[in-house]
Parts: sequence; C-alpha cells; structure tokens
Amino acid sequence: MSSENSVCLAILVPVYNHAEAIVQTLEGLRALNLPIILVDDGSDVHCAGVLDTLAEADTVDLVRLPINRGKGAAVRAGLARAAERGLTHVLQVDADGQHEAADLPPFVDRLRADDEVLLLGYPRFDASVPRHRFYSRYITHSLVWLATLSFDLRDTMCGVKLYPVSAVNRLVAKHPCGDRMEFDSELPVRWHWQGGRVDNLPVRVRYPIDGVSHFKLWRDNVLLAGMHLRLLLGMLRRLPTLLSRRQETLS
Repeated sequence: MSSENSVCLAILVPVYNHAEAIVQTLEGLRALNLPIILVDDGSDVHCAGVLDTLAEADTVDLVRLPINRGKGAAVRAGLARAAERGLTHVLQVDADGQHEAADLPPFVDRLRADDEVLLLGYPRFDASVPRHRFYSRYITHSLVWLATLSFDLRDTMCGVKLYPVSAVNRLVAKHPCGDRMEFDSELPVRWHWQGGRVDNLPVRVRYPIDGVSHFKLWRDNVLLAGMHLRLLLGMLRRLPTLLSRRQETLS
C-alpha cells in the first residue's frame, strides 16, 4: 500500500484442494498489486504442486501446514506469518473464486496503518446461489445478532474480511475461535464484545467455479452448534455491558 500512511498490507488466501480455482483466483487478485500469502492447509499432492508453482512468483509467500487443520487454523497461520513480516493488515479472500476482485479495493482504500477496524464483506449473491444455502445463512446471522445484541455484524460467514494484524493476533492468542469454519463467525463476535470497530462492505458472490465444498455435514454442524452455545453463554455473562452499549447507541 501507500507509503504515505505506512500501511503494510497483503492478501491472505487459505487453500485446501482448490487446485483448479486457485490459479484463476490469483489472476484476479493480482490486479490489486498487493503481495499474497497463500496458506496450504494440508492439500493433496496435485494442489500442493500448483501452489508450489504459484509461489515461484516474488509476490507470493507460501505457508504450508503438514496436515489439514481447517480454515480457522489456516487463517491463524497466515496472520502469524503476516506478523513475522511486519504487516499491519491482511485482506482474507477465499480460494474458490467466488468473490469479485473488482469489489475489493474499497477494503483497502483510505486505510491507515493505525486503523484497528475489522472490515466484513457481506454478499451480493447472483443466481448461482443455492436457495437452501441462502436461507440457512440466516440461522447463523440470527444467532450472531443475538450474541452481540446488535446488527453491527451484517454477515460473518462471507469469506472476505480485512484484519488488523496485531489486534487480531492478540485476540486469537486469548481465544483461538476454533480451527474450522466456526472461526469465521466466532472471531467477529469476540471482536465486537471487546468493543472493536466494525464496518461492513458489499461483495458480489457467485458459487465456486470448481464446485468444491469442504463442509462436512455432521462434523461442522456439531462444531457450529458448540460455537453458538459458547457465544450465547458468553453473551449472558456480558449482558449488562452489551445492554449498556446498546442503550448508548440508541440514545
């Protein structure tokens, strides 16, 4: 980013067996002229080879996890690498090509090095979205709104998020927020609980160009149910603070 405000920013892409999509995804992201951190979350030999080839570019840094640990673990590994490199922010983008790169510049425009704001993408779906997925998202949305007693977190499930590196690493050092898909929602809720600034920006979404989904019905639903139970209990413990904050917002 610009040297005027000393922002040090990279794009963070967690990857697990998206060998067909990741090449096209990076082609779109290169238009942003930002370094890229790829996190190989224990991909198979074919995908690992594709990532090795991509990492030959000077602008691509490859972090490799020896076994698949999940999206949350991969994002934390990328945040740790970002801290090692002295980056102030990372823009997380999913590997499967569902996000429009043309919608990403607003996440980094006017960004300052000292901005500790969590920017969340919220999806603008096209006709490719399965109806059951579109409506089922609102179960999570409703539980997140209940956990925060606010509508500040418009959509925690979108795979585009801008993280202030130091502040988020401090948070996950205390609360890892899960290794798999529960990370996407738990981290923003805990960020909101601690009074962190949040903003929401639109991102056009089409469903994955390679059709690969890593959602495991029983495993991930159990993990998500446990996350929502933790967040509900956490909300109850913080109820006086959250109600006071809500009253201040309304007054």
